[in-house]
Amino acid sequence: MSIHKKLRQLQQQKSGLVAQSSEILQKESLTDEDVASVKSKQDEVTKLNAQIEALQAQIELEASMEPVHTLEADDKPTGGHAEPKKPVFSSFGEQLKAIISSGTPGNDVDPRLLEIHAAASGGAAAIPSDGGYMIQSDFAQGIIKNTYDTGLLASRCMQVEIGPNSNGLISNTVDETSRATGSRMGGIQVYRANEADTVTGKKPKFGKIEQKLEKLMGIAYMTDELMEDATALESIYYQGFSDEFAFVLDDEIFRGNGAGQCLGFLNAEATIVVNKESGQDPDTVVKENIDNMWSRMRARNRANAVWLINQEIEPQLENLQMGIGTGGVPVYMAPGGIADTPLARLKGRPVIPIEQASALGDLGDINLVDLSEYLLIKKGGLKQDSSIHVRFIYGENTLRFTMRNNGQPIPRKPITPYKGTKMLSPFVTLQAR
Repeated sequence: MSIHKKLRQLQQQKSGLVAQSSEILQKESLTDEDVASVKSKQDEVTKLNAQIEALQAQIELEASMEPVHTLEADDKPTGGHAEPKKPVFSSFGEQLKAIISSGTPGNDVDPRLLEIHAAASGGAAAIPSDGGYMIQSDFAQGIIKNTYDTGLLASRCMQVEIGPNSNGLISNTVDETSRATGSRMGGIQVYRANEADTVTGKKPKFGKIEQKLEKLMGIAYMTDELMEDATALESIYYQGFSDEFAFVLDDEIFRGNGAGQCLGFLNAEATIVVNKESGQDPDTVVKENIDNMWSRMRARNRANAVWLINQEIEPQLENLQMGIGTGGVPVYMAPGGIADTPLARLKGRPVIPIEQASALGDLGDINLVDLSEYLLIKKGGLKQDSSIHVRFIYGENTLRFTMRNNGQPIPRKPITPYKGTKMLSPFVTLQAR
């Protein structure tokens, strides 16, 4: 058995033991047998760690002894601990070619890929047990930046970068579900001095947001002929994967189910669904819908809120008017009109057509949201793997890109207002019609 295969087996065995221990410890009450079982598994993990470290050290030693023909003498890997003095690959396309070649049976792994992985991980030069090669830092950051910056929704979210030693985020938040006196900030209350002798002690209530990083993967095929053209690889796959990652991430922020992916605001408990008007015709939007949605957006969130719509709704919005005497004024301000902005406006807030919005008449076709109340966690680094087997008979290589992220709305539930009876939220949508 090869050292790499043995290492993968030990890492998988360790992961299984850790998962089993975690499952036991999550019980409401632990028996003596439970404690003994966890202790036994922890001892096994300690032994596995020693074996894993020994294998990684051996792999590192072997990698450092491999001849490097494609680098200058001063730029050879030093066992995986030194950062490259200059970019190892001159282009993204060149690295893709190296990855595909290294994944072809009978070919040696390009030592430049080992150098990049060693620099990124700060450890052994071995390829990680879950497969794939790290994309060179400057290429990876370009793709990742495009994903989060060009996405119409992701770019508006609160984004948090997860550190290298963490697999998720647990953040403490104020558990505020009501603005009634005694409930603000989860329970803080103040009094005038002459009332102090009769007051009841209050304290804030805190909650937790727990998110685990999940993998987002992209798949594409590449012909043998295209593989020979590094320039074409650069333009097609760099931009293509950036755009596709951004699109899917936006779609999850909008309607994700939260199972191994982001929880979209459309499926969140905090989102308010405004009822349609009595007798309202199917597939229509009327002024009362807009007014009612606006009234349910929490006042403090209005300045940052945007309307997310399916563009099929635009003809409906164009005809909305607010009656004044025998005439009226438009409710919807088209781009470049009275609002004098690149985006149309409703209630003074931008109207953004997005592909992810539901079809006209369905739940989610028009939405009013403040995405600064949506928490998006991410972890830097982009992996790419290849295979010649999936599409072998077609003369094609299969490419797989992987990044890790997750997201969910910050508020757990709609908020009860200080005065009034209608619940408020940073996420509002309209009932299906």
